[in-house]
Formats: sequence, C-alpha cells, structure tokens
Amino acid sequence: MSTVNINPEKNNNQKKEVINEHPFELRHEVKNLNTQLEGIYKAMESVEFKDLLENYSSTKRRLMSNFTAGIARGLGMSLGTIVVLGLLGWLLSLMVDMNLPVIGSYIAELQGYIDQAK
Repeated sequence: MSTVNINPEKNNNQKKEVINEHPFELRHEVKNLNTQLEGIYKAMESVEFKDLLENYSSTKRRLMSNFTAGIARGLGMSLGTIVVLGLLGWLLSLMVDMNLPVIGSYIAELQGYIDQAK
C-alpha cells in the first residue's frame, strides 16, 4: 500500500490518498505505458514526422507545396470535366443515331440548338 499527496504545496493539513495497488501492478502499468509510447514513436518514425515538421515549419516551403498542389488539383478537375462531358456528348450522339422514340427527338432538338449556336 502506498500514499500519494493530493496537495503537495500545502504542508499543513495535507490530505493523503491511499492507493490499494501492489507495486508489481504499478510496474505492470508502467511497462504497458512504455510499450504504447514505443508504438507511438515507431509510428511517428514510419510517417517521417521529422520531415513533415521541417516542411511545415518553413513558410516558403508550405506556400510552394500548397501552390503546386492547387495547380495539380485544378488541372485534374479540368481534364476530368473534359473527359466526362466528352463521353456524355458521345453517348447522346449514339442515342440520336438509335432513333429512340421519346429521347431521340429531344436530343436531336438539343443538337439543333448547338448547331445554330455555331
């Protein structure tokens, strides 16, 4: 049995809390905490946490990385939009060629409007 001071700053009328744990149980708890800390340390090493901190501690590096990431995202979205709209237009032109009774007339009318705009 061990005692722990709750208010170490006040010497008079100190309250003591009694811990009913065996010292070997406390040692086991400390050992578990050490293994958890080692796991956290290994995880931080695997993600190269030091390099990440060095990169984001410099304002110039952070601005350049965010700028290049923004350019890459913008180009990716633009190219993706072009591909999706191109596929959609191709599918619509196939539907017009199939002469579908209801959809084909609407798409043909839409294609007529597009041709007038040119």
